[in-house]
Amino acid sequence: MPGRTDPRLRHLVLLGLFALVVVTLLGRLAYWQVVERDRLVGLATAQTEQRLEQPSRRGTIYDRSGTVVLATTVERYRLVGSPSQLTPERRAAVAAELVRLLAFEGQAAAQLTAKMGSDKDYVVLARDIDGTTAATIRDQLAAGTLAGIDLESEPVRVYPQTGGAEGTTLAAHLLGFVNRDGVGQYGVEQRYQDVLAGQPQVAIAARDVGGRPIAGSERVLDPGTPGIDLRLTIDASLQLAVEQELLAAWVADRAASVSAVVIDPRTGAIYAEATYPSYDANDYASIAKSNPARFIDPVISQVYEPGSVFKMLTAVAGLTSGVVTPASKVNDSGTLALDGGRARINDADRRAMGWIRFEDVIAYSRNVGAARVAMALGKDTRSAAVVLHDTWTRLGFGQPSGVDLAGEVGGIVRDPTITGWRQIDLANGAFGQGVAVTPLQLATAYSAMVNGGSLVRPHVVAAVGDREVSPPPRGQVIEPAVARQLVGLMRHVVTEVPFYRDRTLVPGYVVGGKTGTAQIWDPKLNDWKQNVFNFSFVGFIGRQDPELVVAVQIREARPTVVRIGYQDMPVFSFELFRRIATDAITTLDLPPTPPTPPTTADR
Repeated sequence: MPGRTDPRLRHLVLLGLFALVVVTLLGRLAYWQVVERDRLVGLATAQTEQRLEQPSRRGTIYDRSGTVVLATTVERYRLVGSPSQLTPERRAAVAAELVRLLAFEGQAAAQLTAKMGSDKDYVVLARDIDGTTAATIRDQLAAGTLAGIDLESEPVRVYPQTGGAEGTTLAAHLLGFVNRDGVGQYGVEQRYQDVLAGQPQVAIAARDVGGRPIAGSERVLDPGTPGIDLRLTIDASLQLAVEQELLAAWVADRAASVSAVVIDPRTGAIYAEATYPSYDANDYASIAKSNPARFIDPVISQVYEPGSVFKMLTAVAGLTSGVVTPASKVNDSGTLALDGGRARINDADRRAMGWIRFEDVIAYSRNVGAARVAMALGKDTRSAAVVLHDTWTRLGFGQPSGVDLAGEVGGIVRDPTITGWRQIDLANGAFGQGVAVTPLQLATAYSAMVNGGSLVRPHVVAAVGDREVSPPPRGQVIEPAVARQLVGLMRHVVTEVPFYRDRTLVPGYVVGGKTGTAQIWDPKLNDWKQNVFNFSFVGFIGRQDPELVVAVQIREARPTVVRIGYQDMPVFSFELFRRIATDAITTLDLPPTPPTPPTTADR
C-alpha cells in the first residue's frame, strides 16, 4: 500500500513558494516605482513632450558713434510643411502655388516641389522669408488656397552697410558673420559670441503625432537673457573710405590682396581695419561653398616676411643698447660677406654709400648698414641674436597681440637660444627676412615707438552694453628718450629722401614712417618668386605729435618696372599710406595745426 504524505507539509511548501513569488513581484514593482521612477517618467515624457529653445535677441553691433548699425538681427520666417496630411493631388497644387508666391525657379523650385511631394510629417520648405511674403502666405492659408504648411519665426543676422566695393558689406573681415545655428563665425561675432547671443529661452511643450509642438502647451523653464549690444572703436565713414582706397590700389597694383589698419597709438583703439578682396557677410553661405579662404582676415590671421619695415626694430635694439645713435657713422659697403664667405647680403641697388649716418641707413633702407648694427649688438653672433630677438618679443612679435577678434595668430619668430642663428640669419633678421608677422603686430609695435614706449593692446570694442572697455597697456617696452629718437628717425625717412617726401608728406601735419619691400619664397619651386613682391609701409600722422598709426600691406604685387634697386608701382605703399592718413585726419576731425604767427622780431 503506497505511503501517505502529510498534507500540511505540502500546504506549507506551496504557501512558501507563493510568498516568495509575491515578495519577488513586490520587490520588482518597488524597484520600478522607486529606483527607476525618474528614468521611466523621463522616457514617457520624452514621447509626449518636446524641449524647445528659443534664441534670445542677439545684440546689435554699432560703430564708434553708437548710431551706425554694423550688424543687427531681423525677424524672418521658415516655411515648413506636413505633406503626409494631404493627398498627392493637393500636395502638387500647394507646391505649385508656393513656387509662384516665392518666385522660385530652376533648382529651388524643383527642391520645394520634391519636398512637398514626399510623405513626411515635417519638412523645411524654405528659409529667410520676409514679413510681407509671410503675410501673403497667411492670407492664402486663411482663404484655403494653401494647406499643410506653417510659418515658424526665424531670426536672421543682417549686415546693412555696403562695403567699399561691389558685392561686399562694410568691415566684413572684422565683423565675421552668424551661421544658421546662431553661432558667430570669425571676427567680432565669434569672439563675442556669448555676450551677443545671451541665453536662450527654454520651454517644454506637448507634441502632436507628427512630432511638432502643440500651440498653447508651452511651459517656460528658463526665460533666458537677451544678448548685449556692442559699440566698436571702428569709425564707419573711415572704414568705408579705407575699403575704397584698398580696392583702387588692388586694381592698380595687380595685387593678391591689399590690407590696412588705422590705430590710435596711445590707446590701441582701431578706427579702421580692412582687406580687399572682401565679401558680402549677408551671403556667407555661397562664399563658404566657393571660396571659404575669403573669410580669413589677413590683418590678424596671415603672416608674411615684412622686409625693411623691420629695420625700425633693429633701430630700437641699437639705440636701446647704445650701439648707435642717429648720428653714428655706419659703413654701407653695398655688399657684406658672412659666415666665412659662405653667405652674402647686398643692398637692393648693389651700390655702396660708404660711411653714412645711422639715420640715413634707415632713410635709404640700407641692408648692409642694418646688418652691421645688428652684428654689433653682442660680442658674438649668438649674443647679438639674443638681443635682437628679445627686442622683437618685447614689442609683441611671436605672440598674439590680444586683439579682441577671433583667429589671431602669433607669427613666426625663431628663438636663437633654442636653434642657433648663423650670421646670415642675424643679418636677414635685421632687415625683415626670416621672420613672419601680421600687419596688426607691426601697427602695434610702431605705436609703442611713437607713443613714448608703451605697448598698447589693440582692440575693436569700445563698450559692452553700457560698460566702457579700455584695455590697459602691456607695459613700458621702450625708454621714452629712445622713443623720441625713433620718431625722429621716421620723420627723417620721409623728409630726407625726395622720392618719399613727394608722395608721403601731408601739409600741416607731422608725418613719419618706414617702407618695406620683401621677396616672396615659393616652397613649390624652392626659389624666390620672380617680379612679385610684398610691399609695406607703417607710419604715423598727427598735428604736433603722432596721433594715428597707419599700417598698409600690398601682398604679392607685380611692379610695372623692375630693375636693380627699383620697382615702379602704380600705387606705392607709402602713397596708399598718405591717402588713408588723409582720409583719417579728415574723418576723425583732426584739423591741421595753424601756422605760428610771426613775432615782432621776425618782421
